[in-house]
Amino acid sequence: MKIKQVQGSRIKVQGSRYILFQRIGKEIQLLAAVTLRSLPTIFCARTKLNKNNLVLWFKCITCASCLVIVSCTGNIKDSESYNTFISKMVATHHFNESQLNKLFQAVEIKDDILKKISSPAEKMPWYKYRKIFMTNARINGGVKFWQENKPALAAVEQQTGVPAEIIVAILGVETAYGQKTGNYRVIDALSTLGFAYPPRSRFFLGELESFLLLCREERIDPLKPVGSYAGAMGMPQFMPSSFTAYAIDYDNDSHRDIWHDNGDAIASVANYFVKHHWQAGQAIALPVNAAGDGYKGALNGNLKPDLRLDQLESLNLKISRPLPLNTKVKLLAFEQDPKGQKPGEELWAGLDNFYVITRYNHSPLYAMAVYQLSQSILSKKGTFP
Repeated sequence: MKIKQVQGSRIKVQGSRYILFQRIGKEIQLLAAVTLRSLPTIFCARTKLNKNNLVLWFKCITCASCLVIVSCTGNIKDSESYNTFISKMVATHHFNESQLNKLFQAVEIKDDILKKISSPAEKMPWYKYRKIFMTNARINGGVKFWQENKPALAAVEQQTGVPAEIIVAILGVETAYGQKTGNYRVIDALSTLGFAYPPRSRFFLGELESFLLLCREERIDPLKPVGSYAGAMGMPQFMPSSFTAYAIDYDNDSHRDIWHDNGDAIASVANYFVKHHWQAGQAIALPVNAAGDGYKGALNGNLKPDLRLDQLESLNLKISRPLPLNTKVKLLAFEQDPKGQKPGEELWAGLDNFYVITRYNHSPLYAMAVYQLSQSILSKKGTFP
């Protein structure tokens, strides 16, 4: 172990990893290897580095709520969570234990995944987030993708009621129409977050389970598929559980290929929306005008439509076009560039279909990016050379 820096009870070793120790009686116990971002302050200690030997004097701090500890990201086969996972796959799904152990010998735990999971793009303000997707390249790419896949898009839209421009925009936001599907092996991403990221280990171990099952069903080598740092796969960036639930074999070739088959990807996105109650022919989002700032009390973190039209009017808000009286909307505020021509907030009313888009990614910024990109693609489609 190459020691690079000592800070209290944290010892920095190779890369950005820290080793965390605790004194129990007269013994020193290794608690975990963690990244700096995820390391809470739990113990105080004095340290002395003498030649090649590290001497630590610990003062323990009682912390009843210290749900520490991040599992060591060295050899996952040494961890209890790994053994439990393997036992479940063998007992529940009849996997071969020795084959699984051999498979996981090739799995790598990735430090950079642990860093990325703590700072997703959806934490950006809207005016910065929007610029990622509302580009000429992405709009033109969407029109080109639509032209190249017109028969499949038209057929799927007719069958499901999900507009072609929404399907195209989803693929544009997710992977630039299949050009950027991710550089991480899916099994590495899911194993890193399942075995070495306790805040969401249960979720990602469930996704790892689904991934191994789908690989068996689809006859895929688990070491081959690549995706995002979170394990999202293919053109539509489905998590493994979403693949199992929503992926479609559009061309009837006995494979649901969301990596390379555009028809399968298109049909799978549409099926996802149908299963989340997309309402064909209904609006998605409408601009809102405000008189005063009385509307601010109606803003909250929920995404499901919760305001009646008469409630909007009582807040001095007006929607840009008439809606049925029984319509419910979600009031959304999007932060504008403080140095731009219109600083402050832009208000929108999200309808049921906007909420459906947030089921794909639970972020109003994401859903608005998809909606606005879809409208730009639709608008340019008629004039594209």
